[in-house]
Amino acid sequence: MNNPLTHFDSQGQAHMVDVSAKAATHRVARASGSIRMQPETLALIREGTAKKGDVLGIARIAAIQAAKRTSDLIPLCHPLPLTRVAVELDLDEQLPGVRCTVQAETVGVTGVEMEALTAVQVGLLTIYDMCKAADKGMVMSDIRLLEKIGGKSGHWVAAG
Repeated sequence: MNNPLTHFDSQGQAHMVDVSAKAATHRVARASGSIRMQPETLALIREGTAKKGDVLGIARIAAIQAAKRTSDLIPLCHPLPLTRVAVELDLDEQLPGVRCTVQAETVGVTGVEMEALTAVQVGLLTIYDMCKAADKGMVMSDIRLLEKIGGKSGHWVAAG
């Protein structure tokens, strides 16, 4: 039986997966997560009056930068030539907080799930950093892959 944990060889040693025999295809991954905060903190973001400036604009740039640098952060990730990274940051009064959704794309031999997930987390961390003077109790949660397209496993969509 093949080991489902592809980053380990037959002796159990970590290795970078050989993707040289895989076909290059258009690959897409969407991930999301949220950061909950005090309603007053959300108001600072909405009104653009947070001490450090444009929280959502900086978080968007940070998320894109993180997608581009994923292989520098996750040891066994392949460096990928990203063709697109789109970041949506939505204020949600019900949380209260911000929901972050990232879509990463490439044409290549391996998927972009890690790039999308890393971008979400760094976008949320940036919101935390920019607002921590007002609210140290913010909570990041529900970071997950929503969908992936491309490669031999085809189209996958998260349940629920």
